[in-house]
Amino acid sequence: MLNWLIEQEIWVQALIGTLFTWGMTAAGAALVFPFKTIERNVFNLMLGFASGVMIAASFWSLLAPAIDMADEQGVIAWAVVAIGFALGGLFLYMADKIVPHMHFGFNHDKEGIPTRLKRNILLVFSMTLHNIPEGLAVGVAFGAIQYATGDVMAATLGAVGLAIGIGIQNFPEGAAVSIPLRQEGMSRRKAFMWGQASGAVEPISAILGAILVTHVSIILPYALAFAAGAMIYVVVEELIPEAQQKQTPKGAHYATFGVMLGFIIMMILDVALG
Repeated sequence: MLNWLIEQEIWVQALIGTLFTWGMTAAGAALVFPFKTIERNVFNLMLGFASGVMIAASFWSLLAPAIDMADEQGVIAWAVVAIGFALGGLFLYMADKIVPHMHFGFNHDKEGIPTRLKRNILLVFSMTLHNIPEGLAVGVAFGAIQYATGDVMAATLGAVGLAIGIGIQNFPEGAAVSIPLRQEGMSRRKAFMWGQASGAVEPISAILGAILVTHVSIILPYALAFAAGAMIYVVVEELIPEAQQKQTPKGAHYATFGVMLGFIIMMILDVALG
């Protein structure tokens, strides 16, 4: 299977990887069928887990390879990753201020330009914004395979590991969209459809990222750091604060345990496969 994947075009590899991550989003959203509500501590654990995965992926899968590639290009590595990382965070900040959306979870806050769009659409817009850097990260990781100076198989395994990690953390995110929508009175079917739709942007952004770095190799370390910065912005700006909105004294502990578990699992995937 892996040999077959290596033989495909880079953009096809990125597409396959993000079809998996989108599928995991849909699987998480499908939890709305057996469950109408989600216990707050479980919700905190899920968001913490997603945060841990994204933090680990940002370093092991994105920043560390970006530093190595910048060194190989003969440029100042710390400057390259700093610029790319900052631009990734700035991109998400500007998107937050411009694109109308609503934060998911139990406390919905509207952001972006004023709009009369329905709450469910704003909620999906929020998750769509967050999934753009995740899809971009997977696409850039697969795009980096062609520049691997060592074992191509190892580079491919690293990209596959990132896709698996993003997919794992997409599972709770899908549930975090669909179940609150169900709690607001939406039918299970509609809540599921809106929940899985938030992951549809990942294949698109992955293909664009893969094609871009394929044709412009010099921007590869910047692109990796950009994706990392955008992912960290999502974690710090929304996921962890929402996970800390506890309804029980132990709620924050569940979020912390989730972060630790997610980080460990993603780190293991990166080190073992990459």
